Amino acid sequence: MAGNAFSRLGAVCALLLCTTSLPLSAQDTRALVIQGGTLIDGNGGAPLPNSLIIIEGNRIAAVGAMGQVAIPDGAQVLDANGKFVLPGLWDNQTNYRWFFGELNLTQGVTSTVDVGNGEELSLAHREAVTQGKIRGPRTFVGVGHLGGGEAEDLTGYETSIGTRQVPQSREEMLALVDRLIAAGTDMIMIHDGEHFPEEWVRDACAAAHEADRACIMRPDGPNMYAIEAARAGVDALHHSRGVDPILVRDGVTVVNNVLDNFTNMDDTKAEELIALLIAEDVRLVPNFIHETPGYPRDWERQEDVLRLALENRSLQAYQPQYAYEELVRFRTNVDTGEVRARRLPGFENMKRFYRMFDAAGGKVLVGGDTNVSKLSGYAVHEEMEILQEAGISPMHIIMGATKWGAEVVRKDDELGTIEAGKLADLLIVNSDPLQDIWNLRDIAHVIFNGADVELGFHASYDTPFRGDGENMRVVEDLVWTELLKEATFNGGGNATRPPAPNASPPPAIQQIAPISAVAGDPTLILRLTGFNFVQGSRVYFDNVSVPWKWISPTELEVTLDANLLARAGRFDIVVRNPAPLELPIWGDGTSNKAHFIVHFRN
Repeated sequence: MAGNAFSRLGAVCALLLCTTSLPLSAQDTRALVIQGGTLIDGNGGAPLPNSLIIIEGNRIAAVGAMGQVAIPDGAQVLDANGKFVLPGLWDNQTNYRWFFGELNLTQGVTSTVDVGNGEELSLAHREAVTQGKIRGPRTFVGVGHLGGGEAEDLTGYETSIGTRQVPQSREEMLALVDRLIAAGTDMIMIHDGEHFPEEWVRDACAAAHEADRACIMRPDGPNMYAIEAARAGVDALHHSRGVDPILVRDGVTVVNNVLDNFTNMDDTKAEELIALLIAEDVRLVPNFIHETPGYPRDWERQEDVLRLALENRSLQAYQPQYAYEELVRFRTNVDTGEVRARRLPGFENMKRFYRMFDAAGGKVLVGGDTNVSKLSGYAVHEEMEILQEAGISPMHIIMGATKWGAEVVRKDDELGTIEAGKLADLLIVNSDPLQDIWNLRDIAHVIFNGADVELGFHASYDTPFRGDGENMRVVEDLVWTELLKEATFNGGGNATRPPAPNASPPPAIQQIAPISAVAGDPTLILRLTGFNFVQGSRVYFDNVSVPWKWISPTELEVTLDANLLARAGRFDIVVRNPAPLELPIWGDGTSNKAHFIVHFRN
């Protein structure tokens, strides 16, 4: 089986702490001219052979045919004769991890749409990429998504834009939407079809659109599916959630597997849904790789490409070992035997559904649901190759990986096509992608923000913000703090009682304020709130003991000297209590972590 082929991979990824990140390119103030290539501009029209593109700064200044556009004096000329030029690619559904940046650029992915897990960290990362401080693609972020969890799973200490919040009324939902918009989100992301009535979602989408933001949803039922989402004004469906359950033939039980449901697809229902989605301009992100591992025709060929990348020692130097292991687990955990035979008709129907959707005028977006089970950047190519297998034309696949995604997040005035005035994010490949979408892997140059990117992996790759999985929160392990409080106070809530006279209880941080500063800011006072703070507590910022003032068992005031705020980054804060310890089964006297962000100064 395909999974066995991948499991032969011999590379072992080492987790090293890196301290530098390569700049995107050397600074060059000359105009950049790309001449001679065949231009596929992303608008869907006929390619333009022997084209000329002039880039000044980070913008496209002119586009036309050779001989029709004057080349500026002293310009840097990039010869693209025999090559093909198209807009930089988009991953329209990704889950931020700090080590994804270089992987994306190396594969021609110059923009990503993050689903809304990163909270305040995602804003800092987006800002740093925009300023050219971090090597990585443009990141459009959801900050925090609505739903995707249960209200009782929250502690009340999450930040006001924290993810997986579950508003209990229309007013609460709109207030959260307003907070996310004020914080700078690029989209409102609604993460389930269970918690919110259709009219609430309609109002949330209307508020997003009023603020020129996208409204994206995963309407996986039981209250909202694709039909209700389309009526509510949702712009795109991640995972195409809510599609397959409503296509199942009457009399057949809907199950929790996409391929089983597609096996029983009713073509009349499919045609009716397609008509509605197109009428409401709802775009679909199928996530074939995520939903159908092992089924695509080119699965083993794609694994050969992944194997070659993962054997690269420079990538091994910074890709975490757990990410490598999760990718291998995902690629080897594929259906076999009777299960595969039963679901193969569903895979064929799934491909046929998207071919029908595309043929009727629907817009399929390219997105990998890229997380640690996929290799970032590479997942975009895998998804495009499966869409080609489904019978969608390479031109439409390219538009789904460029223009149509930019339109969803309201960035099509700046990105998504190659036109004068737009930001200069381009991909140059050696072979014609309109003949075979696999040719998009044959990359000659990636132009990002007007600069020719140095391709390949670099062992020194890093970002100052890091962040991965659940440690992207401002304060980690909040549920743990609630359990500790219950254990410490015998189920009561009196966190202000004096500690035992001769022992220190385990400390816990629940909130910090402020949560960020800007590099170069003056000394500030940071307020830590939690419980079990004692007179002998010590506070550490980035592993350095810092001055503090004990206010009460639930509050400390911490002085962060200007020297600590001199460089951008995301810094751990912990409280440590002295021995002897009360309740040592709860740890060594060190609290859970909080994270303080120091933004780059623009």
